[in-house]
Formats: sequence, C-alpha cells, structure tokens
Amino acid sequence: MQTVSALKVLVYSDDIDTRQQVILALGRRPHPDLPELEYVEVATEPVVIQNMDAGHIDLVILDGEAVPAGGLGIAKQLKDEIYQCPPVLVLTGRPQDAWLATWSRAEAAVPHPIDPVQLAEAVVSLLRARVPATP
Repeated sequence: MQTVSALKVLVYSDDIDTRQQVILALGRRPHPDLPELEYVEVATEPVVIQNMDAGHIDLVILDGEAVPAGGLGIAKQLKDEIYQCPPVLVLTGRPQDAWLATWSRAEAAVPHPIDPVQLAEAVVSLLRARVPATP
C-alpha cells in the first residue's frame, strides 16, 4: 500500500498570532483520512512567492488582513501566475467579505475570528482532492 508523505501547508500572515491560531486549530492531522500536515510559516509576500515557485505546497492559507500585502491580492496573483496552483484558502476580515475570496479565485474562505471547526472542515475538503484514494 502506498502511503502519502506529509502534506505541506503554507500559512501566510504578517501576524505571528494569526499563523499560530491556524496551526493550532488544524493540528498535525485534522482528519484520519489525511496524512499529517507539515507547516511552512511565512510572514512576507516575497517569501510566499519564493515557496510557491519552489513547488511542493499542497495548500495555501493566506491572511486577507495581512499588511502590507493582503492575502486576497496574493491569492489572485498565485492563481494568475502558477500553472496548476494548489488550492488557496483565504482568511477574510468578516463573513461579508466572502465575495472578495471569489474575486481572488480562492477555493475557500474562513472569516476572522478563526473558528477551528470551520477552518478544519474547509481544509479537509480542499486537501482530500490532493490525496489519492486508498482501496
């Protein structure tokens, strides 16, 4: 039986507390059907781009409230510039900002304050498509 190694999740926010909230909410394994998650914490847009250009990222979580480069703009740039870009989840300032996530072409949006259950459900849904089905 082939096992999938850890899934790499890039977490971008200029705020270390936001990054930690995301990582703590998801934990090492948000669902038994998925392999463990390995996190790549990023605080600046250039490092997001550098990691995405290097490849091997399975999911991107971007803070739409980050400054000076917001996650929504970065999401749109990634979707425009990276062939077969991995799924993107954006953290929006409020639930009413979900339309901005649609504009950015992110596959999912979760509002601040982060609800661990809602975040885990969105992440599991996005990652399931990245993991080969087991017989």
